[in-house]
Amino acid sequence: MSGSYEHAIEDIVKVVEAVGAGIMILGGLAAFVQCARCALSPESRAGAYEDLRRNLGRSILLGLEVLIVGDIVRTIIVDPTLESVAVLGAIVVIRILLSFSLEVEIDGAWPWNRRRWTQRTNGSEVE
Repeated sequence: MSGSYEHAIEDIVKVVEAVGAGIMILGGLAAFVQCARCALSPESRAGAYEDLRRNLGRSILLGLEVLIVGDIVRTIIVDPTLESVAVLGAIVVIRILLSFSLEVEIDGAWPWNRRRWTQRTNGSEVE
């Protein structure tokens, strides 16, 4: 590949990574601002912490997904060696496990139990 093409793709990957980091930073700040507003209101104070955790987790999940896109593009286009693919695989597995644990933390149920858990919390338990 030509140097300018690789350089352009590397610049695009840097932008994608910056967007992913920005999503986590701005989303986290927004979650804290919303939590502060809820904590100041007596009606919504009780659920402020749970809302903070849920919104913060969602920001992290979205940011991780965008960062994975950057890693995939870099590995496939810029540096397609066996070593870089192995590193990408490890990074993706770690981020998937992190995303999975964050989703469980946000939803309060395992993905395969989510439907049953939702039905229980809505008062219509179905087995």
